[in-house]
Amino acid sequence: MTEQDAADAETDAGEDEVGAADEERVDESTAEAETDGEVDDELVERIADSDAESIARELSGLRARVDELEATVEERDDEVEELESKLKRKQADFQNFKKRMEKRQEQQKKRATEDLVSRLLDVRDNLRRALDQDEDVDIRDGVESTLRQFDDVLDAEDVEVVEPEPGAEVDPERHQVLARVDSDQPEGTIADVHRPGYLMADAVLREAQVTVSDGE
Repeated sequence: MTEQDAADAETDAGEDEVGAADEERVDESTAEAETDGEVDDELVERIADSDAESIARELSGLRARVDELEATVEERDDEVEELESKLKRKQADFQNFKKRMEKRQEQQKKRATEDLVSRLLDVRDNLRRALDQDEDVDIRDGVESTLRQFDDVLDAEDVEVVEPEPGAEVDPERHQVLARVDSDQPEGTIADVHRPGYLMADAVLREAQVTVSDGE
């Protein structure tokens, strides 16, 4: 055997070893994939029957599809971030609106109280003028006029005086019974009013204090 023949034989032996190693790796990969249940026979056959250029084109298309999906995901992430930012701004706007409304209600309540007190001050001034009259001057007319003025203030505030007539039925929600007394009124009815009560918008501010007849 010549030196050239020996070299060729060695080369062939090496190629055989490489081929055997490749086949062994392929067999191992296939066996492993079969074990995992991931082998698609149709895909394997299609790849085996395809040339390198076709496979390259398919891989390129898959990469493009992956890039497209990644871009879509990134776009959705941006939309979610924008919506979360809008939500936070709306929540902040709502809190600011709520604070403004609470402040406005407090101001309206304060102005309403100030208006009522201002009108009551006029009543107080008239009472002081009546007391400043000379002792021998009859102040009844002035007091009655001031009382009417005070009642007008109560009417403007939707306040109603609870002052039942003798003989009227007792209303437990509006009347507070102080005692049962001898009276010519029917038994169980109101004999007299000790102190009037007041309603505001049909709500009881103060019950009227009454006595109840114990019979004739």
